Amino acid sequence: MGFGELLEEVGGFGRYQWIHVTLISLPGLMMASQNLMNNFVSGIPAHHCSLPINYSLHNLSHYQVDEKQLLKAFIPPDSSGNRLDRCRRYVEPQWQLLAANSSANISQLQTEGCLDGWTFDRSEFLATTVSEWELVCSLRPLKQMIQTIYMGGVLTGAIIFGGLSDRFGRRSVLIWSYLQLSVLGCSSALSPSYSAYCIFRFLSGMAVSGIILNGVSLKVEWIPTKERTLVGTLTSFFFTFGQMILAGLAYWLRDWRKLQLVACAPLFLFFTYCWWFSESARWLVLNRRSEEALKCLHRVARINRKSEIIDKLTLEVLNSHMNKEIESSRSTFTAYDLLRTRVMRRISICLMAVWFSTSFAYYGLAMDLQKFGVSIYLMQIIFGAVDFPAKLLAVGMLSYLGRRVSQATCLFLSAIIIFANIFVPTDMQTLRTTLACLGKGFTSASFTTVYLYTGELYPTVIRQTGMGFVSTLARVGSMAAPAVLILDEVLPALPSIVYGGAAVLAGCFACFLPETLNRPLPDTIEDVEIKWAGESPAPQQEEGVSLKEGRAPDDGGVVSTEGVALKDLKEAEGTGLNIL
Repeated sequence: MGFGELLEEVGGFGRYQWIHVTLISLPGLMMASQNLMNNFVSGIPAHHCSLPINYSLHNLSHYQVDEKQLLKAFIPPDSSGNRLDRCRRYVEPQWQLLAANSSANISQLQTEGCLDGWTFDRSEFLATTVSEWELVCSLRPLKQMIQTIYMGGVLTGAIIFGGLSDRFGRRSVLIWSYLQLSVLGCSSALSPSYSAYCIFRFLSGMAVSGIILNGVSLKVEWIPTKERTLVGTLTSFFFTFGQMILAGLAYWLRDWRKLQLVACAPLFLFFTYCWWFSESARWLVLNRRSEEALKCLHRVARINRKSEIIDKLTLEVLNSHMNKEIESSRSTFTAYDLLRTRVMRRISICLMAVWFSTSFAYYGLAMDLQKFGVSIYLMQIIFGAVDFPAKLLAVGMLSYLGRRVSQATCLFLSAIIIFANIFVPTDMQTLRTTLACLGKGFTSASFTTVYLYTGELYPTVIRQTGMGFVSTLARVGSMAAPAVLILDEVLPALPSIVYGGAAVLAGCFACFLPETLNRPLPDTIEDVEIKWAGESPAPQQEEGVSLKEGRAPDDGGVVSTEGVALKDLKEAEGTGLNIL
């Protein structure tokens, strides 16, 4: 007996839940834009040094050659010899290079940096942060730093808003997060400088984390246990669709300020309707606000057309059903308990490696679309579409192969594909793109798997703490991924080696995790230590209240704890809600 039964009695997955889940999931369409926007907002247009002040292509039109040929007199070729150098120009114009049979030794000609700035091609992007603030050549790392700073905001938001939601409630923090993202996101479109833009992106990242974490919590706390896996999988596709919408918006606008504004303006709409949400009744009860929780349950019952339950659902019935949760809330567990005992320590260390590497490889692939030589807009659509079969594949593997094999397989296969792409010539763009899509698909499947796996490995009493702890490593991985892309200046293959190596290492760690397929969830840390030692913990029992009869059972009556709300809620943390 527990909160799960209360949900069934007030309508189960009824009309309120359908509306509730849909409205909370809709912002997922814009969350993908926030996470991956830097691909377009900070896209790198083709560029070369601007010509010296004394020269212009217009004044040199008397030369009977096209513009591209004329630039050869001012700009040397790059190391590949196939295009103009992006960061150097000749000290003096080399007119002899315009001759068809010129035999000048280019390597001996004197060059200099781009003293007069850069000229950017506008065929792919009209304006980006890179072209506006000239984040190229020696300043190129600043382009990747934008995404790292944003992910730092996501990490900070997870820590701050997670604690605030436990204190002030999921609904209140969710409303504030919508307002913060809509205001600061639109403000970032007006950023006068690089520094101001980075500050706005950091604060926007915090708000994104608040929306996702509190949105998921508020959503699953009103969904019955048996529907959570299906609903979690289906609603995760909002993020997938969002990736494709981002590509369409970026192709249509092609200006970073306009894209920033259009991607954040809809958050004002979400802010206006999020006041309709009911606060988590379970959170209200655990914070000694049972009367407010009762009003929320009555409201849900009315919307679900279960008015006959309202008279039977009293404070006494509510508190009796939630007695186990109230007792459990009095015990305090910290992150230290995740590492205190032998089996818990092994599980936590392995999950830390898996979460970090999965996020690290995922964003390493998703944030460097320009390197494939295909239209960046087309690549974004393909990368979004590949999530559909990837998530379906993950569900099939989890059901038939088990959690451990699925997790390790996804990581190893993604590593193999990342390594394979190193050896594919740059002119074989179709093969490179195909491999990149497969790699992204397997990392996406790894994300889906680890969400479910983590929820099954950690016991009920510390499951939320464990999920928060290991998912923090995912945020660290997403912060590190853009920074690693800078290594291609040293060796083009180096970022792929790092991403693939991390996936291999995490796959090895995954092999040491226990298998949880078709095994009951542990409730306590002691259950975990006994369960993975080959012993079955003794079943626990509790007293409860029958809502249908409106009275407590006899003193000798006991019911199974399978329906306890705390267990229901914590189990929800592992339902495949892959959003970040």
